Amino acid sequence: MNIPNILTIFRFILIPVFIYFFFANIEGNILYATYIFILAGITDVLDGYIARKYNLVTKWGQAMDPLADKMMQITVLACFTIKKFLPIWVIIIIGIKELLMIAGGLFLYYKRNKVVVPANRYGKIATISFYGAMLYLIFGLPYSIVPVIFAIILTLLALANYVLNFKVVNKKSSAQS
Repeated sequence: MNIPNILTIFRFILIPVFIYFFFANIEGNILYATYIFILAGITDVLDGYIARKYNLVTKWGQAMDPLADKMMQITVLACFTIKKFLPIWVIIIIGIKELLMIAGGLFLYYKRNKVVVPANRYGKIATISFYGAMLYLIFGLPYSIVPVIFAIILTLLALANYVLNFKVVNKKSSAQS
């Protein structure tokens, strides 16, 4: 257990806290949920930076860090869809993409000698754009669907890149077996 992994665990803990505040019947609930969402984004950046800078990268972190991101994204999208801040097609597209990535990651990990496909720049750019789009939406800025659509496009490009990497990693691990 190291600091980056602790930050990842902390992000998992922030998910139900976000849900609680998002739906709480208190004044400023969305603002509090937004702060939690921003905190999750900051810990995501910090854990990756610390892990790389101090050579604290672990297989557990490589697997759990993206899972924490995906779970937070799906949670935020579900909450926004329930409150009618977003149309349902957004969560359907992102949800299918995330489920495919989780399934591919689990397949490689359990069926291919604990192979982990680490996050790459495409996924990180898509995640950053998602955070930006959600903040744009939360603060009620005009044409908020535009950054949401942009984030979806980047997310689908990240999926395409992941599929390409999955094929390469799957071939390598098959050859090693």
